Amino acid sequence: MSREAAEFALGARAVERDRISGDLLDLESHTTYRLLKDAHLRGRTRQRWEQAQAALATMWSLNDAYREVLRQAERIRAERARLGGDQLAALTELLAGPSVVVKAPPRPVEQRSLLPQPDERLTLDETVMRMDTAFQAATDALTEIDSTWTALLPRLDAADSALREVDALLTRLGETADLARTRSDLARLRAAVLEDPLDAGSAKQELDPIARFLADTQAELEQALAVRDEYGRRREDLGAALDRVRAAESEARLAHGAVVAKIALPPQAQPRSRVAELAAELDALDAAADSWSARAKRLAALEQRAEEAAQRARTTAKALFGLVGRRDELRGLLIASQAKAARTGMAEDPEAVRLYAQARALLWTAPCDLTKAASTVDLYKRAINGGGR
Repeated sequence: MSREAAEFALGARAVERDRISGDLLDLESHTTYRLLKDAHLRGRTRQRWEQAQAALATMWSLNDAYREVLRQAERIRAERARLGGDQLAALTELLAGPSVVVKAPPRPVEQRSLLPQPDERLTLDETVMRMDTAFQAATDALTEIDSTWTALLPRLDAADSALREVDALLTRLGETADLARTRSDLARLRAAVLEDPLDAGSAKQELDPIARFLADTQAELEQALAVRDEYGRRREDLGAALDRVRAAESEARLAHGAVVAKIALPPQAQPRSRVAELAAELDALDAAADSWSARAKRLAALEQRAEEAAQRARTTAKALFGLVGRRDELRGLLIASQAKAARTGMAEDPEAVRLYAQARALLWTAPCDLTKAASTVDLYKRAINGGGR
């Protein structure tokens, strides 16, 4: 090497050494790396991490040898201000030649020979490439393990937190629940994920239903707690809801009474009251010895049925009054059709005359057979249109 080339190569190697040292320090400070060093691993993860550790051991050994060569080169450079021929030759050998000595690894006795095992010699570039291969093997294993821990451990933590919250809610409610199986499953899944994350693929599928169960249970208990704290108010609100049901059913009965005199109604059109049934359920709820969780569900269901009963009664009243409107609509349609028949010369047609008289008798007779009247009006319209629509 020339003096300039030697100076440049030595400076570049110093920068490379610092960069490699920074990468190795980052690896050692990585959270997952530190956890793995003390973890009790098993299965495929243990095998993979042992391979990674072997690669790391090789990398550190190479790094020590690499740094020793650079220290020798720096000592030679520090001997004189201006490099001489002997120094340049030595630097050339260290920086460009096979200067890194890799000791032959020890072998099992059955693989040994009484002859000395030759050491391997590498250039600095070859050493860096081999270190990088070992580094990649370690970081690949680290990344794969870390991705599983990152995906599952927070979810396990969340499930454990939800379980603690469920316990706290049960205590506040003074209730108990059999959660032993859930605790056991979470402990088993956590051990599987921590000890063998590379073979914990089924943990996600097992964790999903547990998380849903805990979320549903927590929601139910929170609702039960709210019911306990608000029971008096919601009890009054439910009483008011039953009053609304009574009013709506009274309106439906009045509608039925008014309409049945005008429109022929089937027996099933008679409005059926739900108030007595709902009131009895409310009384039973007051006297129930159920847990607040069960009472919360019953109260919510009763509130919904009361709202549905009131809405059903209002719909019934509206439908009944709509039948009178339909009769009046048919009356108007019959009168308009008669006027059209007069304009088109069909007013005196015998069939048209017969159908008109039949339709009029049906529509102006109480109670009116609405179905038959609608059919007759339709036949009359066809007759005055020559049999068409």
